[in-house]
Amino acid sequence: MSIEKVDDGVVVSMEYKLTVDGEVLDSSDQAGPLQFLAGYGNIIPGLEKEMMGMKIGDSKELTVQPEDGYGEFDEEAFMDVPRSEFPADMKLEEGAELHITDEDGEHQAAYVLSFDDKTVKLDFNHPLAGAVLNFYVKVVALRKPTDEELDHGHVHEGGHHH
Repeated sequence: MSIEKVDDGVVVSMEYKLTVDGEVLDSSDQAGPLQFLAGYGNIIPGLEKEMMGMKIGDSKELTVQPEDGYGEFDEEAFMDVPRSEFPADMKLEEGAELHITDEDGEHQAAYVLSFDDKTVKLDFNHPLAGAVLNFYVKVVALRKPTDEELDHGHVHEGGHHH
């Protein structure tokens, strides 16, 4: 059974370019096409929705608003953490991404906004929160997922694991 178009449960390979405020932030030029399992929230909702029904070779340009992208910027999503809670040998730098586990065991990414000897100010907003995302996407391949991929809800690429 050949797969004709992007649909739930199809593994899509796409070339893409992400531009924000006229600056290219990300593209598939370096790493090659991105693979994702459609319908499983592997990519931002606004992009996934727009790609449904695209066929191999189809390309489009689209704009994704923050609520369908990385969310609105949250003025409350900042936290001051005592420097003592970080390992002493940990080098902190502004803009560094940290992975934090909260009380519920949920993993969150936070970014170091600023720090001094006593306090580290963390920003839990995604760097692209509040941003209008401009995408160019092109579908280069479609395939059926393996049972394991369907089971896990995302693509397995040579042990590479988000």
